[in-house]
Amino acid sequence: MLDVKLLRENLDEVKARMATRGGTIDWDEFVTLDRERRDALANIERLKEKKNRLSGEIGKIKKSGGDAAALMREGEEVSEAIRAGESPLADVETRFERFMLTLPNLPARTVTVGKTESDNKEVRRWGEPPNFDFEPKNHWDIGEELAILDFTRAAKIAGARFAVYRDAGARLERALINFMLDLHTRENGYKEMLPPALVNRASLIGTGQLPKFEEDLFHLAPGDYFLIPTS
Repeated sequence: MLDVKLLRENLDEVKARMATRGGTIDWDEFVTLDRERRDALANIERLKEKKNRLSGEIGKIKKSGGDAAALMREGEEVSEAIRAGESPLADVETRFERFMLTLPNLPARTVTVGKTESDNKEVRRWGEPPNFDFEPKNHWDIGEELAILDFTRAAKIAGARFAVYRDAGARLERALINFMLDLHTRENGYKEMLPPALVNRASLIGTGQLPKFEEDLFHLAPGDYFLIPTS
């Protein structure tokens, strides 16, 4: 989530950088929500400050043996005003957070602005593309010919765009996983972790998957759990 202070103090710059991503953002909604939220917060803080002041005065009067009934009634009125103001504050907080969660990250200033892949700038190149004296095949065709990928069986089990790995294909998949883990944990200082495949909503909000990609995720209810994207 972007820092709200950044938006308040540099809104014109944020607008310009966001515009390079395409799409539209209702910045008037941000200004309105931010003002409404700050007003609601300020109102609650003023009331709480008044309640604290009244509590102090009531304590002094009672200590001296005086009658604090009028101030106590005023204190109850302030407490009621605080309770009445908490619901609107919670509502605007929810709407403000929902808006902030829809904002994408700011593109880096060094990123080339363009609409198609032809606008991309080649930064560097390593090696040379191979030249074949035959027509290369797609990997899925090779996999089926070698009987290491089975798309027909996968379609029966799960549907389109899935694959069953067989024999050497399954071993290759497992070997690649082990190779990646061994390389990075033994040589690059990483620690191997095995997190849960199911996570709660707050976790995916924290990683930026929600709310934007909610319709693309596998959701389990009750419990409001999601399968992590890499599961």
